[in-house]
Amino acid sequence: MAIDETREFRPLNIAVLTVSDTRDADTDTSGDILAARVTGAGHQLVARAIERDDVNAIMTRLEGWIDDPLVDAVVSTGGTGLTGRDITPEALGRVADKEIPGFGELFRWISYQTIGTSTVQSRALAVVARGTYIFALPGSNGAVKDGWDGILAEQLDSRNRPCNFVELMPRLQER
Repeated sequence: MAIDETREFRPLNIAVLTVSDTRDADTDTSGDILAARVTGAGHQLVARAIERDDVNAIMTRLEGWIDDPLVDAVVSTGGTGLTGRDITPEALGRVADKEIPGFGELFRWISYQTIGTSTVQSRALAVVARGTYIFALPGSNGAVKDGWDGILAEQLDSRNRPCNFVELMPRLQER
């Protein structure tokens, strides 16, 4: 990470969403890891929720956070695989204005170092929706760590050089 200590750190307001039919507040270890990393990095955890694997439920939750001026970014875990119940990418596709293709590509490259060719089963992705970043990570603890530690910790840090997602935020809704 190329942190420029002369730049001011800007904490973001981040919401964490777990997509799962089986996890609850007591068993949501991936959500716990994300929440700890968000706050550990100096950001504000402004919301956290668990939604079942249902496109409309996920969209409703995301729409509420997208419309909330207190939410700068959403990081989700779960629902990015290939099975019939894995529909997080479809939900994001319905709320997105723009995709961030490099996020999924880089995630799979990082994940390859850990799990090898099994990474091709991941549909991790990121989008921008009305000025809000949304990052969708797989549901495993390892994938959450790979995504946060390998990409988001740097790109959500306003001091990261040569560039980062934070510095683009004021311009995301330009037309």
